[in-house]
Amino acid sequence: MPTLPPERPNPPGPWPYQQRRTAESFGVDPERYDRTRPRYPDALVRRIVTASPGPDVLDVGCGTGIAARQFHAAGCTVLGVEPDSRMAEFARRSGVEVEEGRFEDWDPAGRSFDTVIAGQSWHWVDPAEGPAKAARVLRPGGRLAAIWHTTRPPIEVVVAFSAAVQRLVPHASPLNLQEAARRAPEGYRQMFASATKKIRAVGGFSDPEQWRFEWEQSYTRDEWLETLPTSGLLTRVPPDERAEVLESVGAAIDALGGGFTAQRAVVAVTAVRTGDV
Repeated sequence: MPTLPPERPNPPGPWPYQQRRTAESFGVDPERYDRTRPRYPDALVRRIVTASPGPDVLDVGCGTGIAARQFHAAGCTVLGVEPDSRMAEFARRSGVEVEEGRFEDWDPAGRSFDTVIAGQSWHWVDPAEGPAKAARVLRPGGRLAAIWHTTRPPIEVVVAFSAAVQRLVPHASPLNLQEAARRAPEGYRQMFASATKKIRAVGGFSDPEQWRFEWEQSYTRDEWLETLPTSGLLTRVPPDERAEVLESVGAAIDALGGGFTAQRAVVAVTAVRTGDV
């Protein structure tokens, strides 16, 4: 039986930002998160840096500092904002300057930035307040870039994960996990479209664009299972139930020969600050 307490359902549309217990649960194992979560394509980082008017970056929901460190390596000065104190502390230990809090509530104290990024975190930000706050802290010509990873493993792996999660944690997500993964990255179009719509609604931004980078990536059984506990569907699942999910997925990967190749993509929904808000 599931042991997680019930949570408010997702708001209309693809935005899970109201599920704060999940949004702030990733710090349960920040070391694993930082070790296993994928980095962003260097080409994307370079493109964002080149298309921004200066080096000052605000990283919304910076987590353990994965994106922040990449932008710092590209010559930027980065400030992170992170609601989970455990993730924030890990990021600080890795050299990232971090202030704690939800982006919507965070006080910029008169500071402004050339770029606002949100790596794998924009769906945890209020979809109306987030773009408006970004517009207020961006300098004229500054760039907002909300970035998502998408991964499409073999359907056999997806079916095993979906069946185990929906059996153990049936209220964890209203999404049809099998269908969502089957259609990734196309299955994320609703989220990208919603981000675009909300940015347009704020005003003061250029028409948003989507920058996409695609590739294939091979995973061994152990590599994939090491990553799965960082999923928002499993961060609050008790260890014995999480182990059952991993066992089910591991058996599916074993049946495929002990590994697989996944279709990977990173998509950035990005727009330039053009006027008054």
